[in-house]
Amino acid sequence: MGEARFYRLVRTALDRMVRAVALRAAAEGMRTCVRGTDAARLAWLDDRLWTDPEDEFLPHGLAGGPRDADQPLLLGGEGAIANGAATLVLIDGALAPPEEVAALARVCVLFDGHNPDSVASARGLWRRYTEAGLAAEFWDDAGGTWSLVARRP
Repeated sequence: MGEARFYRLVRTALDRMVRAVALRAAAEGMRTCVRGTDAARLAWLDDRLWTDPEDEFLPHGLAGGPRDADQPLLLGGEGAIANGAATLVLIDGALAPPEEVAALARVCVLFDGHNPDSVASARGLWRRYTEAGLAAEFWDDAGGTWSLVARRP
């Protein structure tokens, strides 16, 4: 059964967090899919992952290409996970039903801690997932490092 990890981004930029989650999943032998709600935002993220490689190259692609199934990190919108990912990252209010979360190793919900609408959306997902019996963790970086704030079995 999958678990949900909620990350309230206060100090960490979205692209940096996506990179960190994808690299961790890759180190654990898992593929990652990022699900967003805005094609322009996904294109921005794609560009950031290509132009700001930090210390490690992170192979990835935008969904809709001929090699979606081969991508270790696939950026896409709503719909099926085309690359066989075990880690799903939800950004910008994207959704995943509890049944989908349960079938994956983990779902990471990244949300802007400065945006009240993002916070409200994340709270709604937290309730939905925990009421469905899914394990969930809530992480916050407001103090300068990531801290576990809450955990539900």
